[in-house]
Amino acid sequence: MEQYQPRIVDTELDILSAGVPAISIEGPRAVGKTETALRRARTVHRLDDSARLAVIRGDPERLLVGEPPILIDEWQRYPASWDLVRRRVDADPRTARFLLTGSAAPTTTPTHSGAGRIVTLRMRPMSLAERLAEPTVSMAELLSGHRPPLAGASTMKLSDYAMEIERSGFPAIRGFDRHLRERQISSYLDRVVEHDIDELGIGLRDRASLRRWLEAFAAATATTAAYTSIRDAATPGSGDPPSMATVTAYRRVFEQMWITEELPAWLPTRSRLRRLAASPKHHLADPALAMSSLGIDAEALLDGIATPQVTQRDGTLLGSLFESLMTLSVRVYAQACRARVSHLRTRGGEHEVDLIVERRDGRVVALEVKLTAAVNDNDVRHLRWLADRIGDNLLDAAVITTGTEAYRRQDGIGVIPAALLTA
Repeated sequence: MEQYQPRIVDTELDILSAGVPAISIEGPRAVGKTETALRRARTVHRLDDSARLAVIRGDPERLLVGEPPILIDEWQRYPASWDLVRRRVDADPRTARFLLTGSAAPTTTPTHSGAGRIVTLRMRPMSLAERLAEPTVSMAELLSGHRPPLAGASTMKLSDYAMEIERSGFPAIRGFDRHLRERQISSYLDRVVEHDIDELGIGLRDRASLRRWLEAFAAATATTAAYTSIRDAATPGSGDPPSMATVTAYRRVFEQMWITEELPAWLPTRSRLRRLAASPKHHLADPALAMSSLGIDAEALLDGIATPQVTQRDGTLLGSLFESLMTLSVRVYAQACRARVSHLRTRGGEHEVDLIVERRDGRVVALEVKLTAAVNDNDVRHLRWLADRIGDNLLDAAVITTGTEAYRRQDGIGVIPAALLTA
């Protein structure tokens, strides 16, 4: 049996289990939800087993029987299970009673949101800190506002980060040899487009067009390209573009399965910043999915030959996928700190900050993601601009790099190798 890889979300689960009667772990297929939940469950109902699902449909109350915690795996296959759990929690609100896992939001909405009864926890592919044994810089300390000293050294090189993008953050996939791993990730996408959508009962028939849209979305990784631009890039030169209603349906189905996770624009409540753009940055759940969609590998990224034509891309595709890897990782770290992540861009594009990590009180840590190993004054100009605009509301600022040493510049801005950052 493969050894379980501890996850940052484990700590969140332990904290919630001490005071919450039901927890729903949500995220894309293969991120490790079931394995994480199985480490805590004493009774298991696997609803992806057709025989078991048939029994549950005939006698739904069976879902509530057994020694707690009771795990209902892939609960969206029987959406009524949500309301069953919610009603049981109303009647008996003891802690650590139920765990639910789901790889898609159900098309049949539960009659009650579960607010106050069922706490939802997002699980993502593995962050860099969960893959590597190098972290020395804590997101929690950056969010403290104490401007902690930064230290530590990384052995990672640019080629190592390119390979980490290729290997993916899916625990059951990343351990395979390269050839099999490529086949597994490609099959993952095939299954999403050809099978998982059917299981949701969503009537999207043109799977070829859906797949082309996903490829165009992947090519737009870490950009704010307009959806019309993505649509046009997905349309063959001789074909008519799909309607925006169809494109909206494409977006919704991938969001419903957590295959895409766009990064919202930061709209501050404590600061008087004006003329900020509201467009999200486009990201797939894992940048390895983007690589597979585009049919490229780490060598192609490093050679600079993988350059699909997408509007609004600044720099290389490797730079965009590295930013996507760090967006995934920072989201994992921020969630553990009960913080939100967004990006900043002025309407004219004069100023951009790749990642804004916002505390519950509205104060923020600003992070720039750079493919470079060395940081110069030009690399921190947007962070300085933001510091001038929001003052004490900026808790800390840093550049995440592919370099080897963590330190603070004389202006107080941190320099953090990507491999050294954790929750």
